[in-house]
Amino acid sequence: MAERIGIDLGGTKIELAVLDHGGRVRWRRRVATPQGDYRATLQAIVALVQEAEVAIGSAASVGIGIPGSPSPRDGLIRNANSTCLNGQPLQHDLEALLGRPLRLANDANCLAISEASDGAGAGARTVFAAILGTGVGGGIVIDGRLLTGANAVAGEWGHNALPLPTADDLPLPSCYCGRCGCIETYLSGPGMTADHRLHAGETVDAALIAARAAAGDTACAATLARFELRLARALAGVINLLDPDVIVLGGGLSQIAQLYDNVPQRWRAQVFSDSVCTRLLPAQHGDASGVRGAAWLWPAE
Repeated sequence: MAERIGIDLGGTKIELAVLDHGGRVRWRRRVATPQGDYRATLQAIVALVQEAEVAIGSAASVGIGIPGSPSPRDGLIRNANSTCLNGQPLQHDLEALLGRPLRLANDANCLAISEASDGAGAGARTVFAAILGTGVGGGIVIDGRLLTGANAVAGEWGHNALPLPTADDLPLPSCYCGRCGCIETYLSGPGMTADHRLHAGETVDAALIAARAAAGDTACAATLARFELRLARALAGVINLLDPDVIVLGGGLSQIAQLYDNVPQRWRAQVFSDSVCTRLLPAQHGDASGVRGAAWLWPAE
């Protein structure tokens, strides 16, 4: 198959793109993710694949990036913040519906593959890719190869505890995973909204908080400053452990431009080095990186 289909299964949207043999996007479509409905999610994916193959006039390989990951033990999905996926045989069910094998990986791993290949991390030896969106995930590429790990959880920094909680970080928020104080509960879009509600008393989504902060709203600026400090502390832990050449941000919150100047300034105090050469960059392919990386789970013919 000359074309490859990549699918990014997110908490709020499902996006599909068809790549040609040269990696160029030939066809693309996005639909809303059915909320809390596993069977409807399956049907939405199948419908997108069928629509894509009608549009390109041929069958294609299918790769899917998902929140969470399949367990190495039994293949059932675990650790997905789209909780209707957890415990489900997603790959088995989709292969049965589509009548062909497919490849499935964590969405942050797909981001890492895409950006390390020909994106913001191209040419770097070690790339850490972080998704800041509905959830928080991470993926690691070293010397062009994805690091999966013995338990298939390499890069899952979102469910480490936020380092060095301060008074501003309390009370520790509860996470869907059953723990409290996870990085995801602070650095996801819903996490920023919850933090702003706690400190400012109003419910505003992350995009509007960033826009209001840029326009001079002091409460929103304070929320964004807390976010920057937390992101810096969390990424400093990644640097101390992995020491990547490049950290690439994807997801909706990666579009906040001031992060790329402010966070590296803030993480210096936490990194165990006299200088920090790690670069913090936005995903070069933007919100297309997830589907590109998913398509690249199959090699080009």
